[in-house]
Amino acid sequence: MLVSASIPARDAVLRSRAMTSRADAELSELLELGDRIIAMATRGGATVAECLLRSGAELSARVRLDKPELVEEAAHRSAGLRIMKGKRVATTSTSDLTEAGINRFVADGLELADLAQEDPFAGPAEPDQLCDPSKAPNLDLFDPKGGGVDAAQAIGIAKIGERAAREFDPRISNSDGATFSRTAGGVALVLSSGFRGAYKGSYQSLSVVPVAEDEGGKKRRGSYWTAKRFLDDLDDAKSVGEEAARRTLRKLGARSVATCEVPVIFDPDAARSILGMLAGCIMGSSIWRKSSYLVGREGTEVASKLVTIVDDPLIVRAPGSRPYDGEGLASRKNLVVENGVLRTYLCDSYSARKLGRSSTGNASRGGSAGVSSSTTNFILQPGTDSNEAIIKGTKTGLYVTEMMGFGFNAVTGDFSRGAGGFWIENGELAFPVSEVTISLNIDDLWKRIDALGSDLDLRTATAAPTIRVSKMTVAGAG
Repeated sequence: MLVSASIPARDAVLRSRAMTSRADAELSELLELGDRIIAMATRGGATVAECLLRSGAELSARVRLDKPELVEEAAHRSAGLRIMKGKRVATTSTSDLTEAGINRFVADGLELADLAQEDPFAGPAEPDQLCDPSKAPNLDLFDPKGGGVDAAQAIGIAKIGERAAREFDPRISNSDGATFSRTAGGVALVLSSGFRGAYKGSYQSLSVVPVAEDEGGKKRRGSYWTAKRFLDDLDDAKSVGEEAARRTLRKLGARSVATCEVPVIFDPDAARSILGMLAGCIMGSSIWRKSSYLVGREGTEVASKLVTIVDDPLIVRAPGSRPYDGEGLASRKNLVVENGVLRTYLCDSYSARKLGRSSTGNASRGGSAGVSSSTTNFILQPGTDSNEAIIKGTKTGLYVTEMMGFGFNAVTGDFSRGAGGFWIENGELAFPVSEVTISLNIDDLWKRIDALGSDLDLRTATAAPTIRVSKMTVAGAG
């Protein structure tokens, strides 16, 4: 549980109730505004009109060396509109929700649709595929307590985290600060096909970045962070700071290694980055554009038999959860890779039409209400081995805790990135490693996974446990 500036219990309850009431009232207002915008667009000649409305408030407070360095707080309301006139499509957005602003916003969308070229695959989701939002599952995505954290409390939480890091060890000589952030708000979707739904959500995080001085005056930065939808689910602020200090100190004395081919273990943060690259390659939009190495590979082996990957928007309180997708289709769990075999691509209605199939319920909308396919909670299912057991079972290799740069070609699968972490000797972390490059075609990387950890953590919507790749090229000093 997060340690924060104390709030009297009665005041906290009253504040939470007020936050919930305001959020519910805001959702009702967004829906009513969406109804008006859709009516104006259809009267103006739109054959299809789809409106996405958002509102919310964010706060971010950063402290450094026990002093407030930056506090940012903002509220926003915006609307996006997708209009179709036959097969011509246009999108537009606005944050001016005055009467004049809305009139101009709708008029602009109608005019842009007149100027657009026809797209034979354009169209909304089929009406018979839409869900009933009143029957959508309650995924418990909104925490009024988090939204009630004010600037003074946010600074207090960040100070606790940073102070714990600086006091942990005298070798922590400096700090890049600690930041507490929270966001809360709502989203409403109104479609001319009759769909009308809204839901609210929240998310908060704390990160701490200590600095230690290495030999020769080189600065070593480490970090640790916690993030959840509910404030009380965050890790204790003091423990976050202490873990950030440990991760910083263990980088002291880092050096390169000779070029070699060895097993490589990715900790959960690094493994998440590997999984994120795969996510981009199984999108329906990447497949029909032929910009993915996985084109035409449904039903074939694309990974080790240990690998099962799901996209699951129905996990209670998870960061990528939602009751329905960006086109109003019911959220559903999709099995993407099963025991190493690619089972499906993830599609919205447009990419599904391009590929001659049905949507998987993976549509998302940007601020202008444009639709594209995306993941929700994209998860590499955990194994049964602990992180420590995987390291112990590796005689010699590299344990990667961070990667730098971007070296991935989605079409060919070629992968090469800078990395840092620890060298493994006789099943133990021997010394810290920096300034090396790891490389292997991503297709081979997934097929060479021979161990999966049990340490899955849903701090982010793309999540993976520790993974071990049996052999990769590590390019170092010589």
